[in-house]
Amino acid sequence: MRMDHVSYACEPDGLAATTERIASALGVHAVRGGVHPRFGTRNMIIPLTDRHYVEVVEVLDHPASDKAPFGQAVRARSDVGGGWMGWCVEVDDLAIFEERLGRSAVPGNRKFPDGRELVWQQIGIKGLIADPQVPYLLKWEGDAGLHPSQAAASTARLAKLTIAGSAERVTEWLGECVEKPLEDVAVEWLAPHGTPGILSVTFETPQGFVTV
Repeated sequence: MRMDHVSYACEPDGLAATTERIASALGVHAVRGGVHPRFGTRNMIIPLTDRHYVEVVEVLDHPASDKAPFGQAVRARSDVGGGWMGWCVEVDDLAIFEERLGRSAVPGNRKFPDGRELVWQQIGIKGLIADPQVPYLLKWEGDAGLHPSQAAASTARLAKLTIAGSAERVTEWLGECVEKPLEDVAVEWLAPHGTPGILSVTFETPQGFVTV
């Protein structure tokens, strides 16, 4: 169990502009991701060090986005102006979470221009929609070299999450101490006033710390 990435729903001026603002602030280059046909979304990737990355994601005008929880979550966050939507933990086995949540993980995929395909299984988006402080869970499949963090070299490190919520609640959700997936990322937990969830993310760059 380890921290994998953070997801940012694009702002009203669209995917490219939103991504460029964040990437420029971090002093790194973003990489075009692709379409998630099962979810009705598309993304761009901001690679980070330590096998982490930022996913900036946009909902598409596609029937899948109305049916898939991930598409619903992106649309809901973008409809209120965009921003941090959630965080994701990578696990080796999703079976325990399937049993606990009483539903199966769903497959995800996107293709690269050269025909290679990134594939994974994920679960927990409905939990994130109901309680945005909790992470969703993902198991990567296929070629480990296709992990989005490997899309380009990066000098920015994911340093800290500031979350409105509680470590106890997230520990309960994960079934293990929340410190396990976050051992290399600091977390500041704040008592929520209103909806819980990610309030900001801090990155360490060669120019200093940057908070988005």
